[in-house]
Amino acid sequence: MRVGVLTGGGDCPGLNAVIRAVVRKGVNTYGFEFVGFRDGWRGPLEGVTVPLGIEQCRGILPRGGTILGSSRTNPFATEDGPERIVANLAAAGVDALVAIGGEDTLGVATRLAEQGVAVVGVPKTIDNDLSGTDFTFGFDTAVNIATDAIDRLHTTAESHHRVLVVEVMGRHAGWIALHSGIAGGASAVLIPEVPFDIARVCDHVETRFRSEYAPIIVVSEGAVPADGSGMTLQSGEKDAFGHVRLGGIGDRLASEIEHRTGKEARAVVLGHIQRGGTPTAFDRWLATRFGLQAIDAVADGETGVMVALRGTAVIRVPLAEGTEKLKVVSPAEYAEAQVFFG
Repeated sequence: MRVGVLTGGGDCPGLNAVIRAVVRKGVNTYGFEFVGFRDGWRGPLEGVTVPLGIEQCRGILPRGGTILGSSRTNPFATEDGPERIVANLAAAGVDALVAIGGEDTLGVATRLAEQGVAVVGVPKTIDNDLSGTDFTFGFDTAVNIATDAIDRLHTTAESHHRVLVVEVMGRHAGWIALHSGIAGGASAVLIPEVPFDIARVCDHVETRFRSEYAPIIVVSEGAVPADGSGMTLQSGEKDAFGHVRLGGIGDRLASEIEHRTGKEARAVVLGHIQRGGTPTAFDRWLATRFGLQAIDAVADGETGVMVALRGTAVIRVPLAEGTEKLKVVSPAEYAEAQVFFG
């Protein structure tokens, strides 16, 4: 059997660990051959391949990014895109495809599976917002990076008696902000799921200064004010899947806090730092387990599925289940965490 592998969407710590696990077990246990597709769905769409075997996978376990490259190519936004993918898979002699990605990449995989393509999905995103799995690899690394940044910023905030606003990624899910905010001892965390009251945020800032404590506020890039106060959060630019670019809330929030309270405020935007570099041990472990289960599914002839973590077990669920909705922070989970802020 010949198996294709691709990685799509944003880069993410742990992608190479999945590729390594898929290839090593596929070759050593099942005798499969592999071909890598370059740059997400652009590879099978345009027939762009690279050799992929055990030799190409040596030494990649701790490496961030992806040796296959990535993109946000959407074949369903291209004329005859799905048909071209089917034709190019056949031309490359590919019997099954392992697609590693997040909501958009696996959404394409789901639609292709419905059209008869033999595909197995592996959930990847630092945002941890895929509904079919308890955790996605990459999330733990992003949280650890954000937590380390918050730890370092405490001393600067205290030394200069200023407010520091830390903007983290997450799009429309506040998992990174919530987890890193709790772990880093932030004074407040603002997430997309619960619109924030800027007046209450400013009151909180002044309360913290009265107790001689410089506040650190963690804000997710998709957080929005409850009063629609004009702090525009979207650039208007869209990718191939119709997503606008989020960001800038940190700067706008810091400016508003300084204007309303008279306290010096600065924003720190962590941005792509959260997605790069060496994956944590947990993400390497989870990515490896996902890869092993994915190639087992191919060997079993069980396609149209996504591997997922449920509790401590890695299982297989229908692809559609993994992408049918975003997994977001519930108001109850957010309310429970409020005891740590203040």
